[in-house]
Amino acid sequence: MEEHAVNESALKDNSYPGRGIVMGVNSAGTHFVQVYWLMGRSDNSRNRIFVLEDGSVKTKAYDESKVEDPSLIIYDAMIEINDNHIVSNGDQTTTIVDFLNKNKTFEDALKTRDYEPDAPHFTPRISGIYYPDQSVKMSIIRKDNDHTDRDVFNFKADDLLRGTGYCMHTYKGDGDPLPSYDTAPFAVSLFGSVEENANKFWSLLNPENRISLVVKSIPFKGSGPEFHIINKNGDMQK
Repeated sequence: MEEHAVNESALKDNSYPGRGIVMGVNSAGTHFVQVYWLMGRSDNSRNRIFVLEDGSVKTKAYDESKVEDPSLIIYDAMIEINDNHIVSNGDQTTTIVDFLNKNKTFEDALKTRDYEPDAPHFTPRISGIYYPDQSVKMSIIRKDNDHTDRDVFNFKADDLLRGTGYCMHTYKGDGDPLPSYDTAPFAVSLFGSVEENANKFWSLLNPENRISLVVKSIPFKGSGPEFHIINKNGDMQK
């Protein structure tokens, strides 16, 4: 494995990084890896699981009777379209898909979206896309005083080191209101298998606040993607 700097303490020492995305190449150099996780403080946020349906990962209420407001917690989290693999922390996943279907771009789609309307936190929208040429883009849309900041980070195939992922999440830490993440993606290490990566990132997240996590492993050659889901509610794994 090539030498590279990692900053996993940014997750391990943060009691509330919020929702997070990691994108990179596994340590074997055979698969592209996407990781996405959920955290929650309120009962509404904690009442969630990931489900895999027809190759897409969706959020779902664990207990339908306890849902207070589904608007920001129920959405498609991971979708594949024409070998483009999309991941996001909200319904902008669908916006990206709609724009790609119209031969428009990832950036075009996100120009139409703002941060989440969950005052006083105004949670950033974080998104990523993995292209068939093995390049990656990651985006964050966040509130900056009275403005909306939209940043896109580009990683060409040659920038993606074997055994390295790039991570960003929604909050710098716990607080009221929650302080938005406001820096570039940082490097983290990736293992070889989908299970190893799932267990590794699950272990880095605060046990009280972590809710669900999914890893998607996309082979450079051969068969379709493999998924591994960990849901705190019901202790379900697959």
